[in-house]
Amino acid sequence: MKSRTGANRVAVLGAGSWGTTLANHLAARGLAVKLWAFEAEVVESIARGRENTIFLPGVRLHPALEASGSYAEALAGAELALFVTPSHVARGILHDARRHLPRNAVVVVASKGIETDSLETMAGVFSAGLDPLEHRLAFLSGPSFAREVSAGLPTAVTVASSDGATSKMVQATFSTEMFRVYTTDDVVGVEIGGALKNVIAIAAGIGDGLGLGHNARSALITRGLAEMTRLGVALGARASTFAGLAGLGDLVLTCTGDLSRNRSLGMALAAGRSLHDIQTATRTVAEGVRTTAAAVKLAARTGVEMPIATQVHRILFDGVAPRAALQELMTRDLRDETD
Repeated sequence: MKSRTGANRVAVLGAGSWGTTLANHLAARGLAVKLWAFEAEVVESIARGRENTIFLPGVRLHPALEASGSYAEALAGAELALFVTPSHVARGILHDARRHLPRNAVVVVASKGIETDSLETMAGVFSAGLDPLEHRLAFLSGPSFAREVSAGLPTAVTVASSDGATSKMVQATFSTEMFRVYTTDDVVGVEIGGALKNVIAIAAGIGDGLGLGHNARSALITRGLAEMTRLGVALGARASTFAGLAGLGDLVLTCTGDLSRNRSLGMALAAGRSLHDIQTATRTVAEGVRTTAAAVKLAARTGVEMPIATQVHRILFDGVAPRAALQELMTRDLRDETD
């Protein structure tokens, strides 16, 4: 059972694999959960067969979990609203949904990404879109494949909020014996870590697809973490956050796991498929593509060097061959590891 300090009624907005998984997780805890889905076929699939056949096929959903295509229905009476939408549509969904948000409902954001135009993280998007006197904000991130959480396998994540009481409330709402939630006040670090690990995962997938071996993958993860940390610190994060679940933890998982969408996209690129063909072949979103574009812009704006992200950008958007991009990485000027 949940702690007395957690929420009882929850709305989850976004019925992809992760949103559906978190909604199911909370429903199994005994909370009253309503899941908003953009796709009418997802609402019907859950109502008729207790399964999200589009984004989470094969997982039986809790009988108490309700799905709706209406913001008003999903958010009615919610004490906590969890947004789990692709980052590039989060601003629009928040704009449409916010008039239905109950006053004083805690808003938790599990979306990971950076807007390519504004260069805002989800913290920036939601802070601008909500009245801080009416809604407290928190951000959920960390190494968590939806399939493994759905299977009840042990998982640990982080919730970040500038308000300690809010992070503890979210911690109490989500935590179980198999789903452990830690708290932090470093919102910037958690947000940057959760977004940029997808960029490095694309690079890791390219390396794996080219058969570069474990040595190369290990080096890529380590140097990728250095890039993430440099940019995060430049934006106000604590370096120590990147050694935690939302940094190194999520980075390792996404760069090595077969369930990683971004790693899979990188492997497909290494096999010679075009980005357009890869993206049109699936309804799921690999956040790292848009985040790569945003990361390179942020790096230029802050004066932070991000060579891996730069080469991923060249592969994705400039048509540079993966092996040629790798050659440029390996022949950069020699330097101290701490540079």
